[in-house]
Amino acid sequence: MFISLAYAQGAGASAGSGFEALLPLVLIFVVFYFLLIRPQQKKMKEHRDLLSSVSKGDKIVTGGGIVGKVTKVDGEEDLIVQIAADVKVTVKRSLVSTVIDKPASGSSKMADVKATGDGSSGSLISRLFAGGGTSTKEPKKK
Repeated sequence: MFISLAYAQGAGASAGSGFEALLPLVLIFVVFYFLLIRPQQKKMKEHRDLLSSVSKGDKIVTGGGIVGKVTKVDGEEDLIVQIAADVKVTVKRSLVSTVIDKPASGSSKMADVKATGDGSSGSLISRLFAGGGTSTKEPKKK
């Protein structure tokens, strides 16, 4: 009597289609794409553009935390960076982490964001946790 009930229950379970089994996996991939993969690709593109725009006079931070001023662009990959009064080092362009300060003659997107206090260039999550882009700095006194 138990055997016939077990066969009857097993036959009803296989009535679903294969698409129903794949639907949760597809939904998980879509969520991962929009929350993880796409913002990371955007960040990598912005960093690649930042590296290509490094020029003489920029103040940079290397991947190791060394802060210096670019005194010469030596070829496609090398930068000569002054880190102290008479100390110059050669740094690979790919190891530049951020550009702190651009010279006054050029305008950068990062300087515009710092000036306006607008955090709209980041992802949705970074804008939510960054305080909505409001600036707490007081205006400079003349």
